[in-house]
Amino acid sequence: MRHRKSGRKLNRSNSHRAAMLKNMARALITYEQIRTTEAKAKELRRIVDKLVTLALRNDLHARRQAYKVLGSHQMVQRLFDEIGPRFEGGTGGYTRSIKLSQPRKGDCAPMVLIELTRRAVDEAPAEKPKKEKKTPAENVEKKVEAAKEAPAKEVKETAPKEEAKEAAPKEEVTKAETEDKAKKTASKED
Repeated sequence: MRHRKSGRKLNRSNSHRAAMLKNMARALITYEQIRTTEAKAKELRRIVDKLVTLALRNDLHARRQAYKVLGSHQMVQRLFDEIGPRFEGGTGGYTRSIKLSQPRKGDCAPMVLIELTRRAVDEAPAEKPKKEKKTPAENVEKKVEAAKEAPAKEVKETAPKEEAKEAAPKEEVTKAETEDKAKKTASKED
């Protein structure tokens, strides 16, 4: 009988199953979304939800428990500093599974997309609408003005250097020419 024996065996030994689920948990924290079979996703959900709950506690003991699963200080830091704060005030439901329409080729296993419910991508669009919206005509005008200013700046920056280099020889030449002209005019008068 299977009384009080929870979890799926997934046709793997205990150590293989544990290693696979740890690797999948690392991948989910890194990419925030992975594609896997439905049975593996249901098992993975148990592990990741516990990790996010540890991140909400945010104490030393919780970090050490998370390190046991993740095995990387960078992963623990990402979990506690980036992912955990997103779920403040939440009481579960940190992951979701979205069933994909096509089963896996070869064995027709049902596939799902498991992801964090609050992703970093979801937070970024919330900031964009705060900016002023401009019409396409205003955007074009702005680009045209920027294009006009860019070459002018380059010319202004290079012009003084070239003028300084060219100005000095011209002044010397002009002084020499004026002295020659003065001598010629003086010799013609004599």
